[in-house]
Formats: sequence, structure tokens, C-alpha cells
Amino acid sequence: MMNMDWTLLSSEYLFRDNWLTARKDRCLTPQGNIVEPYYVLEYSDWVNAVALTEDNQVIMIRQYRQGVGRTLLEIPGGTMDKTDPSPEFAMERELLEETGYAFKELIPMGKVAANTASSNNYTHMFLATGGRKVKEQDLDDNEEIEVVLMSIPEVQQLLMDNKIIHSLHVTGLCYALLHLGKMEMK
Repeated sequence: MMNMDWTLLSSEYLFRDNWLTARKDRCLTPQGNIVEPYYVLEYSDWVNAVALTEDNQVIMIRQYRQGVGRTLLEIPGGTMDKTDPSPEFAMERELLEETGYAFKELIPMGKVAANTASSNNYTHMFLATGGRKVKEQDLDDNEEIEVVLMSIPEVQQLLMDNKIIHSLHVTGLCYALLHLGKMEMK
């Protein structure tokens, strides 16, 4: 296989914030072409989980998403904090904060990248099982989250009807349903 990796010649940071960093790169392709500017968005890694209660109800959340200007039905998840020692730790923290549920088992489902062309981060996906409500939600100041319990068939139908639109959440749901034997690849 031929080497297709670019060589990074220089980077200039254009904007830095807790939630977003933007940089402008200058790169050299293996064929000798200079690519500039090439913009890259830097984010912390994200986590999400298909969370099942002890009686196999799927814990979904409803919240407003400014990017698309709509309230959406999603799976729990969020940004890894710099103090989180691992994606598993971050996921357990996010589940407890957003839903008030603790889980018996957290099964890694892999990681995916939202936009490999211009973003540097990954989303770590999990299946959380044996969920039991242990406390009330502990939400950030900018979060208003409604917890919605649904059956697996109800969630499957939402996917089939394209009612869950967050691509990283759809991916997590598909991996979890495959793991549970509730979805077939044809």
C-alpha cells in the first residue's frame, strides 16, 4: 500500500476556547503538493451510551440542540473532561449527571469520528446495562434534559423512521442493537 499520509509543515491557532479550538495547517502531500490553508477543529473526545434499565427499558433523553435549532431525542452522552481518567469514567459520570442512573455493566462498543476531514476527536460508544435510578439529575447550567424511557422496539422504530437524527447517536444505537442481537445486517 502506498503512503498517503500528509506531512504537517506548520500550524497556526486561530481560536482557542474550552469547547472549540480552530487551527490553520500547512501540509505537504506525498506527491509534493502544498495544501494551505487546511482548517482543523480540535475538540475533546466525546462519549455516548445506549443505556438500559434493569427491566431493559432504553433511557433516552430529550434536549434542545442549538446547532439545528430543535429539541431532539438522543442517547445520553457528553464531552470528556480533562480530569476524566478514561472514556469509561467519563461515560459513568455523564450517565449519572444526565439521568440519575447507575449501571451494573458498561460495555465498550468502539469509537467513531464525527468528521475525519476537519475534526480531530473521537466519540467512544458504550452499552450500559442494569441501570437503576440512584439520584436526581445533576445538570450543567446550560442543560435542560428530560429522561424518557422507551422499549427497544420503540427505539428501533424511531431509527427506521429517521426520528433520531444525531449521527453519532444513531451509530451508537446501531452498534448496541447489533450487540444485543436486536438488529440484523442484510
